Amino acid sequence: MRGRTFAVASGVGGCIAAQVMGRNDKYAQEAARTSLVLVGLMGVGKSTIGRRLAARLSLPFVDADDEIERAAGMSIQEIFDTYGEAQFRDGERRVIARLIDGTPKVVATGGGAFVNDDTRRLILEKATAIWLDANIDILVERVSRRDGRPLLKDRDPREVLMGLASARAPFYAQAPIRIMSSDSPHDATVEKILKAIGQ
Repeated sequence: MRGRTFAVASGVGGCIAAQVMGRNDKYAQEAARTSLVLVGLMGVGKSTIGRRLAARLSLPFVDADDEIERAAGMSIQEIFDTYGEAQFRDGERRVIARLIDGTPKVVATGGGAFVNDDTRRLILEKATAIWLDANIDILVERVSRRDGRPLLKDRDPREVLMGLASARAPFYAQAPIRIMSSDSPHDATVEKILKAIGQ
């Protein structure tokens, strides 16, 4: 299952629309039996697209960050401020392990989840990872709509996102499916995902 990229784009943060390269029925059958885990940078639309994808597939949808906040009784920002990123990542891994163990569902993860070696290995072994990618201009515009992102606190969003895109792309690229999210309606991205998994 690993290494089969059905939707491709070029360049870190590039704006070239993804093209589905073909359908692999065996892979599609595997994807239908496992949870679909959306990975990618903040602002790419993992939660919004995930909800719509889950509805189309008649699967439950879960936002990992919401589950982490519920388990900790604190916001993501408060967890970062109180315990630091390392402890947050450990808790994140445990929550994601619980979410993808059992009934298939669509899971949206935080931007750094797939960068953690243990969490990435867990997702690749037990679920189908889908990298949602978008160009930096789109990401900057989207993150400006929402507060509470610890890595953007008191920093320039464009500068942070460009650095994160460069550093994290090699990790995200290990996901077997890559889909470009554009400024078109999110349903268009959902359609690309459905085509990539043979639905």
